[in-house]
Amino acid sequence: MLDTDVMVPVPEPHPIKYYQQMLQSNFQDKFMCAQEGWAEDKERLVDIYTELYITAGTDVHINTQHEVRQIEKPGKPAETEKPVKPSDMFKHPSGEYRPIKTVLTNGIAGIGKTFLVHKFVLDWAEKRTNQDVHLIFPFTLRQLNSLKGEKFRLAELIHECIPETIDIKEEALNFIFQTLQSSGNTNYDKSKFKLLFVFDGLDESRLHLNLNVNDLHSIDVTKSTTADVLLRKLINGKLLRSARIWITTRPAAANQIPREFVNMVTEVRGFTDPQKEEYFRKRFRDEDQASRIISHIKTSRSLHIMCHIPVFCWITATVLEDVLKTREGGELPKTLTEMYTEFLVFQIGRTKEKYGPEKCLQHMKSLSKLAFHQLEKGNLIFYQKDLTESGIDFSEASVCSGVFTEIFKEERGRKEKDKMFSFVHLSVQEFLAAVYVEESLINRNKNVMLSPRPSLRNIRLLLSKTSSTKIHRTAIDKALQSPNGQMDLFLRFLLGLSLQTNQDKLQDLLNRTDSSSQTNQETVQYIKKKLSKNLSPEKNINLFHCLNELNDRSLVEEIQQSLSSGRLSTDKLSPAQWSALGFILLSSEKDLDVFDLKKYSASEEALLRLLPVVKASNKAL
Repeated sequence: MLDTDVMVPVPEPHPIKYYQQMLQSNFQDKFMCAQEGWAEDKERLVDIYTELYITAGTDVHINTQHEVRQIEKPGKPAETEKPVKPSDMFKHPSGEYRPIKTVLTNGIAGIGKTFLVHKFVLDWAEKRTNQDVHLIFPFTLRQLNSLKGEKFRLAELIHECIPETIDIKEEALNFIFQTLQSSGNTNYDKSKFKLLFVFDGLDESRLHLNLNVNDLHSIDVTKSTTADVLLRKLINGKLLRSARIWITTRPAAANQIPREFVNMVTEVRGFTDPQKEEYFRKRFRDEDQASRIISHIKTSRSLHIMCHIPVFCWITATVLEDVLKTREGGELPKTLTEMYTEFLVFQIGRTKEKYGPEKCLQHMKSLSKLAFHQLEKGNLIFYQKDLTESGIDFSEASVCSGVFTEIFKEERGRKEKDKMFSFVHLSVQEFLAAVYVEESLINRNKNVMLSPRPSLRNIRLLLSKTSSTKIHRTAIDKALQSPNGQMDLFLRFLLGLSLQTNQDKLQDLLNRTDSSSQTNQETVQYIKKKLSKNLSPEKNINLFHCLNELNDRSLVEEIQQSLSSGRLSTDKLSPAQWSALGFILLSSEKDLDVFDLKKYSASEEALLRLLPVVKASNKAL
């Protein structure tokens, strides 16, 4: 039973319930309304929130692959994983009582981690769930980047980063923290004051947490120290040993938290197929329109898979709503490049009306340049230093965020120089980076893909005339050399942008079109040559996505015909044909339910070649 009558005697005597209700009221005001994607208008969170599929496991699963590659083969849940309700984040999935102090939630960019945190806090604030918690302190970790090197008491840092706590005086917070620190209790359930600290976006933190160091010393919670030390001491349990900690992160940064500091790992998997439909039916009140959009998405495997990601659902809904409204009977986008091209055209069209074509296009070119340079460095959040390195004026970036509100976002810091910028989603950044490469070639005959480091090959390429074929080959080679597939989606976009149909739509940005069937055929042959090599199955699958973007389905159709006629002889398949078979099977939902490997071959080579299919199937025989 929660004791809400425990007194906090300073600065005036009040029960902890007084501060709990104060904080709940303030959080209701903050989280009641939310923006979907980065739409300009806010809506009630409960109206637009669609439940996410969340699983719990017993281990920290670190996956360094490109995030879209992960969502394209969501995989069958392991036996150790069980679905988790957001409100049950601190309950053991077995249903048994086990004290859980620290939860690590991972999920790819745009999958809904921040929305999940906001919904969790709102449900607490509106007294629907988790009323055992006296106080919640939700930190957005990127906010702390601008505080690097500065010293704070914990109560001070809370006031600095969470304005909704300002009504709880520092003396009251210090009393609560000192009571917990001096008690020596490590059990949340036995704690006099029950606190939850949420750290959202570990992957966006540029603080040096150094959680792997042997940190034996505790510190006085009322004394000043740097933000990174306070964070480290909270996470490793050396500051407030009974407080609960909830950390969210993208998978690549999850290994910053050593396993011994985590009691439970959860993963946000995004939308299941029924949840995708629920999302579109919530978004489109017209049932016929919603049904048409859902059936169209189902016809394209790549679009249907990407709709696991809530942000991609929002982009898709934005595009298809506009296309259905303005082009009655027109062709709907089927590939990823077509979808993102339409999204960009929609944004440019709206912005040109408001700000004029010259200003609009100038800022779009600046954004695409920023996207490319920061993608190469692996940055999703940009600060003044990053902008300067990309040759972008700091004040221009602020203007861009005001112009392209649904593509590029500015977040204010304490000072002007502390502002942060980011794109709506990693895939939008990757698409704009590809637009920059294409625009540099067509408008300035420049290959920006070349490394600035001098090499004999680069010098030869610089001296020779730049062509789409050379740029495509450079991009394909870079993507294949990337150990974790970080260039996979960028490559698909770049090749898709070489098609005349997509270039025609971007004529505002491109001075002319530079699409050539001969160039694209050369690229197709280069990809097929790579497919004949001994590449990993995942890299082969992405090369087939690239062929799909180039509208070349010859290899796939060849295998498809053999499958349909029952004449497929797996004994004579080349490496490229094995990969085509894997791509076909991955694109077929019925084959992913139960996959019988023996139907194709029992050899070790077959297992290796079809490994992505085995991983993605619900049951493999």
